[in-house]
Amino acid sequence: MLNGLDFSWQLNLISLFVLALICLLFILGTRLAGRGGAHPPLNKWRLAAFITAIALGVLVLLTPFDTIARTQLFAAHMVQAVVLTTLCAPLLLAACPDWLLQPILEQPVSRAVAQALTRPLVASILFNFTFLAWHVPAIFNVAQRNNALYQIEMLSILFMALLNWWPLIGPLRELRNLSYPVQMLYAFLDGQPVDIFAFLLVFTGTVFYKQYVIPQQLLQNGYSALADQAVGGAFLLIPGLVDLVVMSPLFFRWLAKIEQQAKIADQRRQEEQEEEEAEAARLEAEDVQEDAQMEAPQQG
Repeated sequence: MLNGLDFSWQLNLISLFVLALICLLFILGTRLAGRGGAHPPLNKWRLAAFITAIALGVLVLLTPFDTIARTQLFAAHMVQAVVLTTLCAPLLLAACPDWLLQPILEQPVSRAVAQALTRPLVASILFNFTFLAWHVPAIFNVAQRNNALYQIEMLSILFMALLNWWPLIGPLRELRNLSYPVQMLYAFLDGQPVDIFAFLLVFTGTVFYKQYVIPQQLLQNGYSALADQAVGGAFLLIPGLVDLVVMSPLFFRWLAKIEQQAKIADQRRQEEQEEEEAEAARLEAEDVQEDAQMEAPQQG
């Protein structure tokens, strides 16, 4: 044990089953969709994104890190949450090409469900409600005492994070048609509830989660329960910084789109002006020709 931390392994069957199922569905989906050369092979960077997402999920859910996060350090729990929501979820979405999920939209029922769940307001409410509801102290304490329920908590946060990221980077463009300004507004407003919760953890001065058994070695070094909660809140502020990082390329893409539209408008105006000048020159030439034809008989 290092500093009294519990590095014992727990058999988290629910998390193991879900991660294995995701891998199985991904492998079968890519192989079945690629039969007969109907779709291009999966890009290497998408495969790397998928492997990284699963590896991170295994690290925080199936190793002793999960034991520490559930029983000893609230800060470790927040690292779990941040990894799942800001790394695993977007990487999983990035790993899926449009053609992999296209069959979902071919079924009327699944299409309607997908369209409903990926609407920005719905996705944001579902994620924030799920995350904050699980962290109500009374509910969180129950999950701490029940390993299976704690796994369900973390997995539900992961799946809600997938919905939460979908309006920004999700596959199937018909399910995300926000303009760049609306995407920036979504990225900014979506993270506010969790950011407020993070600030409460850092600055409230009250310990919310009292069931954590911080190792005596850490307590002797001044790492109190209040400090642990504050550190956890600081980690939870990372998604807010990620939102700012996401907004930056969206802003520059918006500017590039405006510039492109301005260039197209200028080109159209120039083409229209050239057409008007050409038409004016043609009319002038016709007038000159008519005058010449009228003068010809007179001279004769």
